[in-house]
Amino acid sequence: MSSEEFIIKEENIEKASKALKAMGHPLRLKILCVIGSEEMPVMEIVSKVGTTQSNISQHIDILREKKIITSRRDRSKILCKVKDLQILSLLKSIQETFCKV
Repeated sequence: MSSEEFIIKEENIEKASKALKAMGHPLRLKILCVIGSEEMPVMEIVSKVGTTQSNISQHIDILREKKIITSRRDRSKILCKVKDLQILSLLKSIQETFCKV
């Protein structure tokens, strides 16, 4: 596939660059892989990732600031989900490439 086949939009390049930087930390990437396409409570993310709630919350804040995930409160729970279908597609590619058994 030649570079001429790609339509390069500056905004897409910026978005991809920011997303990859945010996902570049192993714990943040693990959080995103755990969430996947679901909406998940923070405490469930904590139990699946295997670190402290404080640590997970710090990384979720970074992902939220970078507009990778969104969260909402449902009574006493904070629910998180991946905000963008493009990010889910990227995660799927990463999982298929690096997470095969």
